[in-house]
Amino acid sequence: MDLAGLNSADAADAAAVVRACADVDSWVEALVAGRPWPDEAALLAAARAQGETWTPAEVRAALDGHPRIGERAQGEGAAAAMSRREQGGVATADEDLRARLADGNRRYEERFGWIYLVRAAGRSGEEMLDLLEQRLGHDERAELAVVHAELLDIALLRLRAVLA
Repeated sequence: MDLAGLNSADAADAAAVVRACADVDSWVEALVAGRPWPDEAALLAAARAQGETWTPAEVRAALDGHPRIGERAQGEGAAAAMSRREQGGVATADEDLRARLADGNRRYEERFGWIYLVRAAGRSGEEMLDLLEQRLGHDERAELAVVHAELLDIALLRLRAVLA
């Protein structure tokens, strides 16, 4: 769907497109209500600005729609399809790397209580594992800030891809 299609779609269809990028009610509502967007830059600027206001509770709730790094997203929806494309750097990983990612995911979840989220697009499995190991050293507040930034980065990348 291009920008003209997003602008002219009924509210429910537009919301479904935006929600596939980030499942945060306030974000979806703001971007749908802001239509018609004059251009992609205005939409992306509004998306970034609204995303920066996400609460910790919104960020944690939005993690439910993301699979663990190294696990294939389930389902047929747009968000699952985007996730499968984004994790291409792990799709070809050998068994050793997959095992280390699974172990890192487990340790991360035990430490923080939520899944490890990282922008996978453009990153190799080794790079994502290295970032995971670094982030295990964060305190909860610092890590939640990183997760917020990663979630917003993913949302904006997905929104650009939808409009392309």
